[in-house]
Amino acid sequence: MASEDVNTEAAEGQRDRRFHGGAPAHLDDDELARRADEERADAGVTDYNPGDVPAATDDPVPFDPQADNDEQDIESVTARQEAEGETTPLSADNPFPPTRYAES
Repeated sequence: MASEDVNTEAAEGQRDRRFHGGAPAHLDDDELARRADEERADAGVTDYNPGDVPAATDDPVPFDPQADNDEQDIESVTARQEAEGETTPLSADNPFPPTRYAES
């Protein structure tokens, strides 16, 4: 840490050399907050620096059901159930849901 070149002028704002060398009248709060977030991330107090995260996009990610494995699995199970007559609606002629047990 000691070997790093730390620029303190950005947080302190512009100094007027005609006045004393004490703390400046107006500190740059945004720069101080940025540095605090960076130091928290470096120290491991927080997982990441919020300033380093890119902005979210408003564009929706295109979805292709033909390329999605989960969607294909659902479609194949649905097609099998329809082919085997498992999805027939309940009625007076068919009062019970289908069973997985073999009839004896």
